[in-house]
Amino acid sequence: MKSVFFLTALFAVVVVSFILLFLLRDGYPIFETVGIANFLFGSTWTPTAVEPSYGIFALIVGTILVTLGAMIFAVPLSIGCAIYISELASPRIKSVLKPATELLAGIPSVVYGFFGLIVLTTFIRTTFDIPTGQTWLAGSILLGIMALPTIISVSEDAISSVPREYHEGSLATGATRWQTISRVVVPAALSGIAAAIILGVGRAIGETMAVMMVTGNAAIIPDPIWNVLSPIRTLTGTLGIEMGEVSIGSDHYHALFGVAVVLLIIALIVNLSAVAILSYLRDGRTASHKSTLRLKFPLVTTFRERFGQWWRITALALFVLLLLITALWGVALLVILAAVLWHYGRHRLSRKHIETIAFAGVTAAALIVLAILAIILGDIIINGLPALSWDFLTQSPTNLGRGGGIFPAIVGTLYLVTGAILIALPLGVGAAIYLVEYTREGRVTKIIRTGVDLLNGTPSIVFGLFGFAFIVLFLNVGVSLLAGMITLALMVLPTVIRTTEESLKNIPQSLREGSLALGATQWQTIKNVVIPPAIPGIVTGAILSIGRAAGETAPIMFVAVVFSTRFLPTSLFDPVMALPYHLYILSTNVPGASTNKYGTALVLVMLVVAFYTVAILVRNHYAKKARG
Repeated sequence: MKSVFFLTALFAVVVVSFILLFLLRDGYPIFETVGIANFLFGSTWTPTAVEPSYGIFALIVGTILVTLGAMIFAVPLSIGCAIYISELASPRIKSVLKPATELLAGIPSVVYGFFGLIVLTTFIRTTFDIPTGQTWLAGSILLGIMALPTIISVSEDAISSVPREYHEGSLATGATRWQTISRVVVPAALSGIAAAIILGVGRAIGETMAVMMVTGNAAIIPDPIWNVLSPIRTLTGTLGIEMGEVSIGSDHYHALFGVAVVLLIIALIVNLSAVAILSYLRDGRTASHKSTLRLKFPLVTTFRERFGQWWRITALALFVLLLLITALWGVALLVILAAVLWHYGRHRLSRKHIETIAFAGVTAAALIVLAILAIILGDIIINGLPALSWDFLTQSPTNLGRGGGIFPAIVGTLYLVTGAILIALPLGVGAAIYLVEYTREGRVTKIIRTGVDLLNGTPSIVFGLFGFAFIVLFLNVGVSLLAGMITLALMVLPTVIRTTEESLKNIPQSLREGSLALGATQWQTIKNVVIPPAIPGIVTGAILSIGRAAGETAPIMFVAVVFSTRFLPTSLFDPVMALPYHLYILSTNVPGASTNKYGTALVLVMLVVAFYTVAILVRNHYAKKARG
């Protein structure tokens, strides 16, 4: 059994190796033909021209700009909301806010893209009186909204993990609550907040569908560079737009795989940086519990011991970077003016007034997050309800989706997620059992965990390209239900491993020791003592994985789906309809289907939210049971 579990744990490393291998295999010819420097820094991307050009510098700049804009939008709101949840919110309000942020995370990216395409771009077009609202600004706002749940969740965990002694010590010296939060709690959680921001950056960089639907997809560098109303194109958007129409084996085909290699390297660097910071934070937190608290300025002492003078340099660099970014957005003078007014005015304000202003700010951040969720869901529900009927849910589409129903898409989505979880669940549970029960921290364990982290940080569109190159072409499976199941299973595998691992770690060690003392083998102990109480956590992980798989579009675009079919698949080797892809095509290619667009979006959201709701209820039920 140990050997079986080892093989399941090693599977993540094998998958990452195969992804890199096949991307490099199909991407290397373009580096050889064009040259790495010309490919990375060439300013023109015209792969279908009479004289094609394969420079991706404009795509890299577009990716960076839309991500920077997203972080400017998301970071203040996220940190403010995280502070409110962890420090100010009552238990009742917290019970509303946390599920609300989790619900934001559960909304499929194609639904965000649909909302952005219908509502956000129209608002930008009419507000600024421009020909189209599909701009850098639209992409940044939408990606910022999508990054909110990640940054809020990780930041809130980091802030909540600051020892209570820090709060009590600060308050005992006469500090106000806001002084305690801003000068003690937040600096102590700075590493976790930094990791949250990095994860948010990774989320934005790897997003495909939403950014492809709202940015205009023009492979140009904005002129001037701060023109947020210019259309742009990202690396992921290029893959999503062009991969489906490219000739296999052409220079254009190899160039797209070269783009995927660059995207994967950027995403892995970003995500591994976040993992390293979080690991460092956990190690530091463990060490701090073993040491006695300092009598004077415990936080400042610990912080300076850990980081020396680097925190000053980092803070200065971040401030300069933020100022430069703000200057690009054309509001540097406003920021400088606000900083000057605050610097000279704060001494004239009492501590109570400063606290009131600060608390109003973080409360407003939390309300804005709730308002965003309400606007998105409200628009979809109000416009989608008229489309819902028994015929809509049980009939096949007609007239290119303008009429009929979405029954084949619903069934196809359920087929895909069922097959994906049947593949991912045994592999993920086996890997988690090996990591928790059979190994100690060592070289092999680190390699496996790194493989899982790399797999978790891989953009979904890259899974789609790997599935296309390896499963569809190399294994000759073809565009099929089976190829989609495998591709989605690889994508959700890290989620299953992580949630199962946490569930197993929460089982008291004394139960294992008692079983072994009675003469049971290690496998008998795992099977009869450890796994049964961990089943709720495992089920939660499986449900979350199903919810994520049900809402994904990019991984299945090239491997499993067709836009419209009147019949259900009769074999694993048949292509299928899926709700996310059906919504994407309706939104971008079929005029006159407004009612069915909203109806499809509503059904998809209801399906995914149902999965996430069940997972939250299971988690809360067993958390209350454990406390009881």
